[in-house]
Amino acid sequence: MRSARGAALLRHLILGGFSAVIAMPLLWVLRVSLTDKATAYRLPPEIGEIGLQNYVEVFTAFDFTRWFGNSVTVAVLATLVSLPAAAMMAYAAARFRTGGWPLMLGVLASQMIPPIVLVLPMFLVFTTLVPVPGLVAITIAHVAINLPFMAWIMASFFDADTRMLEEAARCDGATRWQAFTRITVPVAMPGIIAAGLLGFILSWNEFLYALLLGNHSSQTLAVGLASLETHAGVNIAPLAAATLLALAPVLLLLPFLQTYLVKGLSLGALK
Repeated sequence: MRSARGAALLRHLILGGFSAVIAMPLLWVLRVSLTDKATAYRLPPEIGEIGLQNYVEVFTAFDFTRWFGNSVTVAVLATLVSLPAAAMMAYAAARFRTGGWPLMLGVLASQMIPPIVLVLPMFLVFTTLVPVPGLVAITIAHVAINLPFMAWIMASFFDADTRMLEEAARCDGATRWQAFTRITVPVAMPGIIAAGLLGFILSWNEFLYALLLGNHSSQTLAVGLASLETHAGVNIAPLAAATLLALAPVLLLLPFLQTYLVKGLSLGALK
């Protein structure tokens, strides 16, 4: 009995240690964001006077609202465009083995290409051949990089038990499209939401394409936060406040999406 309690206590201590290591950077950023600029640079660290002046400065001295709006626009549009196309691509690969495994491995291998190799041709296309506004160019680039990744994730979801339900619907007179939209998609919805969530996060965090394809008016959060580093040094206190504000949407949505994420990933893993 004592050995079981000791083992449980040891597991909790190990998990607590890992949790502390993971939470420490966030707690450090929170401390810096609530203190004044002079105290933020001091080592060993000091708490100093707590206040919200850095958060106020983020909105008054910088274009944080525009950066945030651009990131939301690009991430949402890229996800909404990529998700249906990736779902149909994954369905074709799962049901009809279109292209076979070589095609799917090629799709996966496309994610290993260094982004700088792709961004330069895109830059030439969007600036000379097909001039488009910065936000449109960034959104198209995010669709191009997110679609193969999302299709690869969803391919296993359509290979699960949805096949039998779809065949039953076809026996009842449903067309292939009706079976796909009314049977397969609702059943695989947790996996589709999981893929959409991961695609949204990829687009939200993307930096290189937003930096080279955008302009001053189309800066996203990732590019905007990088601009807080000036020739005089890093504005570390406002940067910490802006970083937490950039993390806020994901942290707020995570509890509501966690159920779909775990269920979707489990659906893709169990065949």
